[in-house]
Amino acid sequence: MIDHTGFSVTDLEHSQRFYTRVLASLGYISRLEIPGEAVGYGPVSPNEGADPGGAFWITQGTPSTPRIHLAFSAKSKEEVDAFYFIALQVGGKDNGAPGYRPQYHHGYYATFILDPDGYNIEAVYHEPDND
Repeated sequence: MIDHTGFSVTDLEHSQRFYTRVLASLGYISRLEIPGEAVGYGPVSPNEGADPGGAFWITQGTPSTPRIHLAFSAKSKEEVDAFYFIALQVGGKDNGAPGYRPQYHHGYYATFILDPDGYNIEAVYHEPDND
């Protein structure tokens, strides 16, 4: 549905270091860098027809107010856990430890982190319903 999205950050270099480490836990890499202006992240092997620069972008600028929430897809609970622990190691702030969120739906396993600019980023795995 969404080809790409992103937001502005106060310090592009600092946020690039943060997101490069955090998104690697989900199998994403920096796909395109415009020095001093923007960085795009996406999968190592994008699908045919996908934006070659990536689906998530950070750009140098004034962060949005209020800060937005953005959820990244994980392929397992272990990826969600890794996202959380790596984010804390590189300066993110806990905004919800990894765990099930049954208020959303059965099998919703997620974690929430505040990035260096206070954006609420999430990693989520939707566990298959094996009933």
